[in-house]
Amino acid sequence: QVQLVESGGGLVQAGGSLRLSCAVSGRPLTYFTMGWFRQAPGKEREFVAAIRGSGGSTVYADSVKGRFTISRDSVKNTVALQMNSLKPEDTAVYYCAQGYGSNLARVDYWGQGTQVTVSS
Repeated sequence: QVQLVESGGGLVQAGGSLRLSCAVSGRPLTYFTMGWFRQAPGKEREFVAAIRGSGGSTVYADSVKGRFTISRDSVKNTVALQMNSLKPEDTAVYYCAQGYGSNLARVDYWGQGTQVTVSS
C-alpha cells in the first residue's frame, strides 16, 4: 500500500520560508516522478514542482521558479519542498504526489495535503 504523508506547513509572513516534507512508503521514490501541487480556495489544483525518479531532473512552475527548490532523500524515501521568499499568493493547501511525466501529467497517488498560509 502506497502512502504519502506531508508535514511542515504553517503560517509565515511574506518574505519568509517554509520547508515541506513528504514521507513515502510502499513504493521506492526513485522509480517514479515525485512532486508537489497546490490548491488555493476557489481555484483549481495546480502543479508546483517535480523531480524525476531516473536522473533526478527537476521542473518548476513559472510562478515559483527561483524561490522554491524540490529535493529528495533516497535513503529516507522522502521528498522536500524548500519555499523561500514566500508571497501571500503562495497560500494554499500543498499536496505531495507520485506518478509519471516530467510535470506529473499522470498522478497515481496523493498525500492528504498540508496548509501553507502566507500573511502580508
